[in-house]
Amino acid sequence: MESEENLPSSKQNSEQIISVENTSSLKKTPEKPPHKQTEPASLVKPVNDQKISTEQTQPFINLALKDLQLSRKKLENELEELSKKKLLIENELKSSFSGQSDSIARKVKGFQEYLTGALQDLAQAAEQLELVVPPVIVKPSPLDENEKIAPSKEQEVIHAVSDTFKPDEDLIRQCLSQFLEQPDFYAEPWKLRRSLETDDIEMLEDWFFSMGGRGAQPSRGNRSKNALVAAGIITILGELYGEQFQTLVLASQPERLGEWRRCLQDALGLNREDFGPNSGIVLFERSEGLIERADRLEERGELPLILIDAAEINVEIPILQFPMWLAFAGSPNEIFEEDELI
Repeated sequence: MESEENLPSSKQNSEQIISVENTSSLKKTPEKPPHKQTEPASLVKPVNDQKISTEQTQPFINLALKDLQLSRKKLENELEELSKKKLLIENELKSSFSGQSDSIARKVKGFQEYLTGALQDLAQAAEQLELVVPPVIVKPSPLDENEKIAPSKEQEVIHAVSDTFKPDEDLIRQCLSQFLEQPDFYAEPWKLRRSLETDDIEMLEDWFFSMGGRGAQPSRGNRSKNALVAAGIITILGELYGEQFQTLVLASQPERLGEWRRCLQDALGLNREDFGPNSGIVLFERSEGLIERADRLEERGELPLILIDAAEINVEIPILQFPMWLAFAGSPNEIFEEDELI
């Protein structure tokens, strides 16, 4: 009985041990982790493509930005150069004749407008003035006597131009006859040392007695012959007026004046000291200085003798007012040769 009673207790113990082991085995078995939900592959792939495309295009974007920056810098430099050129052109216009004339024209126009307005105001003011002219009564004095001046019966006698050298005709003709003789190479200075031809004497007679020492005569063919004829005139005037006259020669080229000086120096036996402002012969390239010199001589009571070269085409009008002048009229061939030499 006791063995039977002990069997159930051992059976119970064995069952308890098995239950404990089962429970421990249940405790030791690991719990499975919860299942994670994975993202689908269709969403991951576009993101990766986007990153790859951005990395590939970034160098191109940087290169384009660099080009734009360089272009911008180049444009800025060009603008700066253009602004400098603009300032330079403006300064040149201000300093140039056209720019100055433009500014002067603007100023003149403004001054003209100012004058116009001022004259209009002045005219209006003058119209508003009341000008009253007081009557002037002149009473004759009993002491005043009306003197009647009788017209002068003596009439002023005006001599003809051709009669200027009439009183000295004998002396002039005597000198002209001497010029036809053999030349006197040892004559005194200011005396003709060469002889003249008959045509030259006829020209001098016409100039002295028909033209009164004022007028033009045909050229003798060249400058040396013209200077020889002029030397004859200087000799005659020296006999008439002494040192109270001065010869003024007009030729527009220094070479022509040099030839005149050499010919007169040879024909009259002169030196270089005889040519100058304070000497007997003065050489001029321009008519203005000659006219001024002739005026001064007349103010001092002296007589100017004006000789005009054959190459001078025009004669200034003020020269014609002086009492003695001789212009040699050159032929077309002579003038053409002079132009060719120039």
